[in-house]
Amino acid sequence: MLAQFERRLIQERTKAGLKAARVRGRNGGRPKIGSKNPKVQMAKQMHQNKSLSVDSICESLSISRATFYRYLSL
Repeated sequence: MLAQFERRLIQERTKAGLKAARVRGRNGGRPKIGSKNPKVQMAKQMHQNKSLSVDSICESLSISRATFYRYLSL
């Protein structure tokens, strides 16, 4: 019971800290990758040329297949 109380206390403090950070203009998380990113543009260009397979494009850019298709949708 004491451990549960302590956990809830930690949760409340964490939520209060995140809320205070948002008020100061600080948001957590990884920055978004836009369509202007050079890696995204290179992936799209390589795919449009149709000279390379998807696997070879992914290998040359050091990205996964899922990331490659995500880049194409940007």
